[in-house]
Amino acid sequence: MVNYKLIYFDGRGAGECARQIFALAEQPYEDVRLTKETFAPLKATFPFGQVPVLEVDGQALAQSMAICRFLARKFGFAGKDDFESALIDSLGDQYTDYRAEMKTFYYTALGFMTGDLDKLKTEVLLPAREKFLGFVTKFLKKNAASGYLVGDKISWVDVLVAEHVSDMINRVPEYLEGFPEVEAHMKKVRANPQLKKWIETRPETAF
Repeated sequence: MVNYKLIYFDGRGAGECARQIFALAEQPYEDVRLTKETFAPLKATFPFGQVPVLEVDGQALAQSMAICRFLARKFGFAGKDDFESALIDSLGDQYTDYRAEMKTFYYTALGFMTGDLDKLKTEVLLPAREKFLGFVTKFLKKNAASGYLVGDKISWVDVLVAEHVSDMINRVPEYLEGFPEVEAHMKKVRANPQLKKWIETRPETAF
C-alpha cells in the first residue's frame, strides 16, 4: 500500500486542491499542517524550500500544480485521454497566470502585504477576474452538457477553480457578478458527495 503525506501550512491555500483530490478518491493520507515555527527548521529539507510537498513512500514532490497533476492522474481525475488531460493542464496553467496577476490584491487582503485594498480591487483584481472567468465561461459553455470544464467527469481543475471561486466570493461578494455559468459550476463541483463531506468537516482556517 502506498503511503501519502501532504505537508503544508494550516490553511487551505496551495495545499487545498490536493486535499480535495484525496477526498474525491477517498484515499487515506497524512495531512501535515505546519506553523511558521515548525516550517523554519524543515525549509532546507524540501526540494525548493517551500510547501506544499507531497511525500509518496518517502519520495518528495514539490510545487502545488505538479502535485495536483500527479494525484489526478493517479486517481483518475485528469481526463479520459491525452488531449483532455492537456486541456485540463492548460486551464491549470491559465489559472497560474491569473493568480500572478491578482497576487497583490490577494496578499493584501490576507494581510501579507500593505496597500489600498479598494484601489487594488478595482485596478488589479477585477480586470484579472474579468479575463480569467471569461476564459472559464467559454470552456463551460462549450462543455455545457456535462457542466464540467473538460469532458464528462470532474477533474482536478474543476476542483481548483471551484475552491478558488468559493474563497473569493467570501472576500469579494460581487466577485461572480456577470458569470452565472461559473457560479453554477462551483455549486455543482462542491455538491459532489466526497467533496461536500470534506468541505463540511475540514478545519476552519483563515486562508
